[in-house]
Amino acid sequence: MSERKKIISVVVENQPGVLARIAGLFSSRNFNIESLAVGETEDPTTSRMTIVAKGDEIVLEQIEKQLNKLIDVIKVVDMTDEEYVERELALIKINTGGKDKTDLLQYVNIFKGKVMDTSPETIMVEITGNDERINAFLDVMKSFGIREMVRTGPVALIREKKKN
Repeated sequence: MSERKKIISVVVENQPGVLARIAGLFSSRNFNIESLAVGETEDPTTSRMTIVAKGDEIVLEQIEKQLNKLIDVIKVVDMTDEEYVERELALIKINTGGKDKTDLLQYVNIFKGKVMDTSPETIMVEITGNDERINAFLDVMKSFGIREMVRTGPVALIREKKKN
């Protein structure tokens, strides 16, 4: 069976220890979390987790079933086959080595990034978008030299169905 990526939205009680229990569920069953983003929802008593996991269909189905069994879990939605909006944030510290920064700044502009900090040796850039957009930016930045980087992993919401 081939491996595929699944994006799962999990609404949970906003309580201490919930994240640890969900992470424990994954580790105890030897499931890998590719990325995890968590934040409070429009209701301060709940949080939404956007989990990206890879595995074969049996493993991915098992993840959903196990999540649904947890007491703190309110709702589990597999977003993979839905229409959704996804965004990720990356902060990237790029080497400049005191060189002319014009080319670098042109690429930042093309990708609609924002310069967050500068020093004589680096520029720190914020970029948002989907996975493909951020990966494309990183590919271009490799020629400059990436000194440091952090990514949030995606957050996503299902699109509303259009009314006819």
